[in-house]
Amino acid sequence: MITVSNLELRAGARLLMDEVSFRIDKGDKIGLVGRNGAGKTTLTRVLAGEGLPAAGTVTRTGEIGYLPQDPRTPDMEQLARDRILSARGLDVVVRRLREAQTDMASDDAEVQRKAMGRYDRLESEFLAGGGYAAEAEAAAISANLALPDRILNQPLRTLSGGQRRRVELARILYSGADTLLLDEPTNHLDADSIMWLRDFLKAHQGGLIVISHDVELLEATVNKVFHLDANRAVIDVYNMGWKRYLSQRETDERARRRERANAEKKAAVLLDQANKMRAKATKAVAAQNMAKRAERMLAGLAEERTSDRVAALRFPEPAPCGKTPLTAEGLSKSYGSLEIFTDVDLAVDRGSRVVILGLNGAGKTTLLRMLAGVDKPDTGEVIPGHGLKVGYYAQEHETLDTSRSVLENMRSAAPDHLGDADVRGILGSFLFQGDDVDKPAGVLSGGEKTRLALATIVASSANVLLLDEPTNNLDPASRREILGALKTYKGAVVMVSHDEGAVEALNPERVVLLPDGVEDLWSADYLDLITLA
Repeated sequence: MITVSNLELRAGARLLMDEVSFRIDKGDKIGLVGRNGAGKTTLTRVLAGEGLPAAGTVTRTGEIGYLPQDPRTPDMEQLARDRILSARGLDVVVRRLREAQTDMASDDAEVQRKAMGRYDRLESEFLAGGGYAAEAEAAAISANLALPDRILNQPLRTLSGGQRRRVELARILYSGADTLLLDEPTNHLDADSIMWLRDFLKAHQGGLIVISHDVELLEATVNKVFHLDANRAVIDVYNMGWKRYLSQRETDERARRRERANAEKKAAVLLDQANKMRAKATKAVAAQNMAKRAERMLAGLAEERTSDRVAALRFPEPAPCGKTPLTAEGLSKSYGSLEIFTDVDLAVDRGSRVVILGLNGAGKTTLLRMLAGVDKPDTGEVIPGHGLKVGYYAQEHETLDTSRSVLENMRSAAPDHLGDADVRGILGSFLFQGDDVDKPAGVLSGGEKTRLALATIVASSANVLLLDEPTNNLDPASRREILGALKTYKGAVVMVSHDEGAVEALNPERVVLLPDGVEDLWSADYLDLITLA
């Protein structure tokens, strides 16, 4: 259903993969894996037709359903239900049916007559497109992704980032596409929805490529694994399930380490021989060739070592502040008649740790945005204390300007006293080096955007961190780094997360439960609520 021939992909000047060829046929369920920045998101965008390769061809047959990490909805006034139905072209018909129903209730007899005729024609069109059965199917998918009627009847602009992403996932699954390309589909899903998604993908009869850090999802669904190694510019194809892949991958890595050790020994012998031969004028050219050969061998090894590097995710040394740098009093938020939360109070003391819990749609992201000063509450106020410096990490990466480069984003976030060398040094610790700093933020993968957003916080000297799902999109090694950074950070943290490990690393003192705004001392009993929230 998708055929790739001699594909070349680049991120700026950096080569991601070269002369890569593969097929995705019906029944192929592929786990696409690799470190953050290896090119997974870039590849799926090209496969979906939303990006162009540097060279090579991609041939598609059948319909493609593509879920990007940061989906963008063109019409934010559209109802969530209509957005999902648009996958089969039913949204326009349903909207016109509603309008005809309204006109049929008119007091004007002529308006009624025309509306009845229009309704009959529209209903025939609706039934031809699958009709009420198709609508019921969309409703069932939505319900399993924690999107009840209350949410489906709201405009997209009133939904949280996580809710909008679930709407997009529901739309893709409802589309009936032959091939699904899903980039981190479990982000923002609760435990029940993830279990349902696993079963849905297992039953899917077409092709599938899934990027996910959810090991259980990969174990349950994939029958092939594509491993991207951007340093070698190749895709290693494993025609096996997830558990066998992990075992084979470890075997391959041991073999590569042996090859590396042998190459280092050979290079050392060549350099030693070249040094001995340089003393003789008649062998100077041969010595030079030997040295160049050894250098080429060692240069290749240096590239392999680079692939093992992990971003040094560290939070800033917090700036001095008063006893209570941030206070919220009586916060409430509604969208029309829909009440999100009311009368929420929160005092964030210096160095305190707070986790916010609540079901999807309870207003967790909205509350963080208010504390960060991004959104205004309907009632109440957020009061900055003495010396407050906020570092806000948004789950949808709204703090980044996607039209500007990595370096420009960093410079705009850094204080004036940080020079260019300091800014580049921070970016380097987050694995943005060389030409990477000149890439537009809009072309970064989700994991790279996460690293860039965290890098801007490091430069800020923030004493209160507001973190909204900070471990989303990170590979396991980078996730371990950020959990270690959470444990050692000396400032205050207010965090929203579905990640039990992140909450355990935070070691919170208090919990705020939304939508009621109840505050309680943290206990291990609340861990059971994290994946459900």
